[in-house]
Amino acid sequence: MFTQTTATTLDQDELTQLVAAAQDGDREAFEQLFRQFQRAVYVTAYRRLGNDAEAQELCQDVFVQALRKLDQLHDPACFGGWIRSITTRMAINRAVRSRPMASLDAEGASPAGDDEVETPLAQVLAEERRQQLHVGLNRLSDMDRSTLTAFYFRGQSLIQMSDEFQSPVGTIKRRLHVARKRLAQELETLAAT
Repeated sequence: MFTQTTATTLDQDELTQLVAAAQDGDREAFEQLFRQFQRAVYVTAYRRLGNDAEAQELCQDVFVQALRKLDQLHDPACFGGWIRSITTRMAINRAVRSRPMASLDAEGASPAGDDEVETPLAQVLAEERRQQLHVGLNRLSDMDRSTLTAFYFRGQSLIQMSDEFQSPVGTIKRRLHVARKRLAQELETLAAT
């Protein structure tokens, strides 16, 4: 179960000072940032994943990633948006990679190991997420869509994609990175409407 810590709301100057201190290696400052943003990160993760345990695990992973990459944040005042974008990106990656791929020609058959009985609400939410993902994909450029489809839906390796798209592996990695960011932005736009 998610445990909410009590944190007072920081003003912009306090936030900037805390982030700057955390960037200088102050663990207590990072702990305060964790307490301040833990709930927002968890809620964002839960909205994307729809599972409490996965959202809690992702929340921990997000803060580990944030600690590792904190030196890359150039404007400490943007910490809130920065950590939410990390959460969104990591949640999308987790959701896409953790879903078992079901065969399209095996109608009615459930993927192997799927013995859990889903509630009607969970089924509706899962279907809504799938629809939003497809709408988001359709709003992308052909290159972004084909790159994401090859990697996530067809399971191609970077080398296979390099051969198919006749581009170096480094270019394929960059395309995947950019396409994921654009998809995340499209999904955020869809969620806001």
